[in-house]
Amino acid sequence: MFKISPRTLRALLIALVVIGLLALSLGGYLTPLTRWTTRPVLAVQAWLARAYEGARLYLNAPQDIHALRAENQRLKAEVSRLQTEIVTLQQQLTEAELLSALLDFARAHPQNEYKAAQVIGRDPNPFLHYIIINRGSDDGIRVGMPVISAEGLVGHIDAVLPDAARVQLITDPQSSVDVVTQPTHTQAVLVGSLTGELSLDMVPLSAKLNNGDLVLTSGLGGRYPPNILVGQVVSVRKLAYALFQEAAVQPVTDFRQLQIVLVIVNFRPVDITPLMKPQEKQP
Repeated sequence: MFKISPRTLRALLIALVVIGLLALSLGGYLTPLTRWTTRPVLAVQAWLARAYEGARLYLNAPQDIHALRAENQRLKAEVSRLQTEIVTLQQQLTEAELLSALLDFARAHPQNEYKAAQVIGRDPNPFLHYIIINRGSDDGIRVGMPVISAEGLVGHIDAVLPDAARVQLITDPQSSVDVVTQPTHTQAVLVGSLTGELSLDMVPLSAKLNNGDLVLTSGLGGRYPPNILVGQVVSVRKLAYALFQEAAVQPVTDFRQLQIVLVIVNFRPVDITPLMKPQEKQP
């Protein structure tokens, strides 16, 4: 009778087990068992990986923190530099726009000669309305010269130093400007106030004055040349018992935002006040 040796029998059994396991694995029957057996191994492997990464970070932390701090400081310096450049470019753009507007105004009024000046100061007194410009007698600036912006009338030179000058704004309570309204051609006097508001004074009750009328210099009084835009009538008030009517005027110039102005240097103001006073008769 044919006999199978124990070694051969073990080999056949092992082969049958391997073939069975392969069949079960291909059929998906061993998947739960595989997961159950490999889960502890994967958990240990993950723990070892985290421990290794933590140790590596701990050993390299001082060097990384130093590098990060240095990079952070560099980025902060770069941001600060860029912000400074943005502010500088914005200022240059604003000045360029102002100069362009002033140039357009000068081209529209070629009969006048202008000298540009920068506003370098303001009167701290809240009841006075003055600005300081960086042009003075060394630049040909004289007392009484009119000062304008790209929009319209600003005021006149009130005091002069060699390298600076003070401008009395038309909003000052001591300011008065002879004006005319358009299209009604009403003569009036524009006066300032402590609050900086503008109003028309000495307007007869019979005169035509309407909201929306433009207000321009009339040239009377000898202080300003004619046809410089001042503002616009925004309200008219008539009182039955008053001799004159009043009107509030919105100026075209934003005096709080003045940065660059033009001085009309070829205009020579004339003080006609002495001629307006009646002379005493000689005995």
